[in-house]
Amino acid sequence: MVYNSRSLCCKNPYGAVAAGQEVLFNIRPARSLGIIRAALCLNHELEEHVFEIPLSWTALEGASDVYSCVLDTSSLLGPVWYYFRLERPDGKTLFLGAGIGAGGVGRFWDSAPKPYQLTVTHPEANSPDWYGKGMTYHIFPDRFRRSAMPDPSGMVGDRTVHQAWGDCPDFLPDEKGEIRNRDFFGGNLGGITEKLPYIESLGVKTIYLSPIFESASNHRYDTADYTKVDPMFGTLPEFEAFCAKAAELGMRVILDGVFNHTGYDSVYFNGRGTYQGAGAAQSQDSPYYSWYDFTKWPDKYSAWWGVYTLPQVNEDDPSYVDFIIENEDSIVRRWIRAGASGWRLDVADELPDEFIERLRLAVKSEKPDAVIIGEVWEDASNKIAYSKRRRYLLGRELDGVMNYPFRDNLIDWLLGGDSKDFVEVMEQLKENYPKENFHNLMNSLGTHDTPRILTVLGATTEEFKSDRRAKAGLRLSPARRELAKKLLKIGMTVMFAFPGSPCVFYGDEAGLEGFEDPFNRCGYPWGSEDSGLIDWFARLSKARNASEALQDGDICFLSHSTGAVLAFERVYGEERVVLAANRGDEEAELVFDWESNAIDILSGDVYEVVNDKLSVVLPPRSAALIARESGPSAMEL
Repeated sequence: MVYNSRSLCCKNPYGAVAAGQEVLFNIRPARSLGIIRAALCLNHELEEHVFEIPLSWTALEGASDVYSCVLDTSSLLGPVWYYFRLERPDGKTLFLGAGIGAGGVGRFWDSAPKPYQLTVTHPEANSPDWYGKGMTYHIFPDRFRRSAMPDPSGMVGDRTVHQAWGDCPDFLPDEKGEIRNRDFFGGNLGGITEKLPYIESLGVKTIYLSPIFESASNHRYDTADYTKVDPMFGTLPEFEAFCAKAAELGMRVILDGVFNHTGYDSVYFNGRGTYQGAGAAQSQDSPYYSWYDFTKWPDKYSAWWGVYTLPQVNEDDPSYVDFIIENEDSIVRRWIRAGASGWRLDVADELPDEFIERLRLAVKSEKPDAVIIGEVWEDASNKIAYSKRRRYLLGRELDGVMNYPFRDNLIDWLLGGDSKDFVEVMEQLKENYPKENFHNLMNSLGTHDTPRILTVLGATTEEFKSDRRAKAGLRLSPARRELAKKLLKIGMTVMFAFPGSPCVFYGDEAGLEGFEDPFNRCGYPWGSEDSGLIDWFARLSKARNASEALQDGDICFLSHSTGAVLAFERVYGEERVVLAANRGDEEAELVFDWESNAIDILSGDVYEVVNDKLSVVLPPRSAALIARESGPSAMEL
């Protein structure tokens, strides 16, 4: 091993650092290579600064020379790309860069090496310490629970209400070829409040609500009025009471902020003339006209992904920034004062860095420990959006992001992939992300933008290729559903044991199925829940809430992780918890170094240690959380 970016004997400290922190680099080329000079080559991309630092020979270790240098990061911020240049007496130059992945064990290149990433953050960066500790419950407001049948008359949009809670959402285009999402089920704040005891029983610590503001559509991502709760969902006093009641039960509430676009049918754009007063579509003298980018007023304008019902706003417009962020009664401030504990930012890639930075300052001025989570689908530490390297995780923007790489790679493993691939991607995130951001990730296996996880794990490729009419009625066969449930239990065990908040999309714990939108947004199955799944989710959450290691501990992937087996440990002080999972169809035996008898905190099974070795036999498609026997099991909590 000439260099391994994840080894403290090669790079110290591990992973991301705060600006001003010194980083020690050591490389160990074989003496037989005859290296006479070496240099650390760096590209500070955000400042367009390329430079080198000579490495000095410092020791001979066995058959390898040791070359070292110290990097002062005081003037660096953002992702810094680096590799090593080595010179031989014969004039040949070797380059040492990243190998198979983006980090870890390096390899020699003849030219143009793949660089490593060093993330340098603001020294004063800080994020709340509560969010990533516990479970987040993601509710799509219209589909969770209704306390009474609503009357849609007088509300914005041509709304209809399903009389039967168990109906399938409308999924076919109307006579104009549009899917307008005007069918509602009437889920409301009263219904969620009624079910707060149920949510608490799952061990939930954070409730994340998809948009609640007045909107013409059932998904409410086309905001009509940021200042109002949608009247079908409730009122401001009801929201304040809901947040207060949740707080009494030990839960916080975060809201979905859709600040890249508004609704066509809104106070601000007013494309259908629904609202009194001139919107941008009625008059160029409208106070909202400058919010939008018209190429030919009023019919041609920038819209999110070209969807005309979602006119895009100009986030640099001073009046828009004042309305959403800066004003003392701005949108992000007033809803924090009303009881919210943070924001999830929809399509964060579409929001300018400065906008997010200013939003963070405003939110934190109202509630210093509020959390800001961004919708980012890739590695957020090096994301490029619209040809610009983003600054999400440098300490002045996001506290965490939605961890889609976790979801995608865990599902790949559950469906037959090699656990080594999952481990490599997670190691890369751990190395690239500042620790506080890594522990504030929103981890999930299902969201309102993805098919239901049971369907993903159980449906066939042919079923996913079916047309919408077929998908509306497709359900897993009993055999495939049973297999999917076993895989879901494994996946959720991994998620609840992983750093970051385990986020559950409402109904996943109750066995809801469904393909893509709108089939993944059916009503919660009150009265026909899968009680076995609910019990498993509650056990996982209770186990996490009782364990400092699962809430805050460092993670170390174990060598057992290969093929169908995945294993890692979380360590916090003297507490150690090992996740051991087998998604294969044959049992697997794992042997660990262990100092005392152990217990599976999920099942209560006790394991005896023999000669400081612990043998755990995992049945096919099963998972365990192994801890010292002295700790309580989730069955007892």
